[in-house]
Amino acid sequence: MKQIAAILLFLAISLGNTAKAQFDEDQLGAWYMYFWNTSNEKSNWGWQGDVQFRNWNLGGDLEQLLLRGGLTYVPENTKTKFTLGYGYIQTGEFGSGTSTVEESRIYQEALIPHNPGGRFFLKHRFRYEQRFVQNQDLRTRYRYNLFLNIPFNGKKIEPGVYYLALYNELFINGQRNTGTGSVQIFDRNRLYGAVGYHLKKGLKVQLGMMRQTTDNWDKKQVQLSLHHVW
Repeated sequence: MKQIAAILLFLAISLGNTAKAQFDEDQLGAWYMYFWNTSNEKSNWGWQGDVQFRNWNLGGDLEQLLLRGGLTYVPENTKTKFTLGYGYIQTGEFGSGTSTVEESRIYQEALIPHNPGGRFFLKHRFRYEQRFVQNQDLRTRYRYNLFLNIPFNGKKIEPGVYYLALYNELFINGQRNTGTGSVQIFDRNRLYGAVGYHLKKGLKVQLGMMRQTTDNWDKKQVQLSLHHVW
């Protein structure tokens, strides 16, 4: 019995070390992103979307390819923007493996800007997703993101102004059963900080760092993003 127990303990330790080796939390990842949306100056209706190339490392080890777009509407006499959109996501495994999982996603969101005063520019984003993940049952997810932008060398963010960009986003799963297993109600949290620069009218660039925490792992990603208003 002692020999069996020793063997089982050895296997448990070995498997634990192997599982940890399959995912390196200390390896710095990188996300390269392009966000676009149309101006609502001429119409209450518009479009928005983003293209994101996410890597487990600085480049070459695909974490996710994300393509997303949606129809937007801003009601009269408000600044709140509502969106109905669709996203396609391809998720790759960590390391040298090449297998991927595909996902189609429908989402609805409300983006509410808020300026409490001075140089503090806040936005609240509420998003509800219906996720069609490959080989899984329909899944839903709730997301809340609080954005804060603070200009450095101006009273507002306009061409020629540098600014601090911060956000924290919480993800909550709508159900635990996926059809092939189970997940936690807490899905993940993303904490982000960056320096941005308003290049010209309708075009901004940001470079920063995001810390993403899930129920199973905690990892940092460099983020380089371009924000374009048509």
